[in-house]
Amino acid sequence: MTIDKVDRRILLALQEDGRIATVDLAGRVGLSPTSTAERVRRLTREGFITGYGARLDPHRLGLGLLVFVEVSLDKTTADVFERFAAAVRRAPEVLECHMVAGGFDYLVKARVADMPAYRRFLGEVLLALPGVTETRTYAVMEEVKRDGPLPV
Repeated sequence: MTIDKVDRRILLALQEDGRIATVDLAGRVGLSPTSTAERVRRLTREGFITGYGARLDPHRLGLGLLVFVEVSLDKTTADVFERFAAAVRRAPEVLECHMVAGGFDYLVKARVADMPAYRRFLGEVLLALPGVTETRTYAVMEEVKRDGPLPV
């Protein structure tokens, strides 16, 4: 399915404010509320919109330390990849995990309270994951841009 300029404007507006009223969204994109609602339903049905959620302030929630961790595995086999992926999905500290090409196997993005909490997470969670042989950690000093919208 292809999307047109109006669909793109809808997607941009919903990325800015997922709680926007259909009437307000219709006004922003120049359609009737009924047409706008139908387009949103279609975009959802076709998988362009995958969900809605609130953005939370991690610092207010006591999760002030953001880290990126390079993870290397002992073997690069389907079995090891599957076990690692299943285990990392169960770790609530892990916000994102991506298999990458290059000098290591996975890039993990995680949030914890502080450096002692990260030390515990590293020892008790990351290094205990199936197949992990080596990690390299990068602690974030400043978040320059976060939760950016997709350039539709």
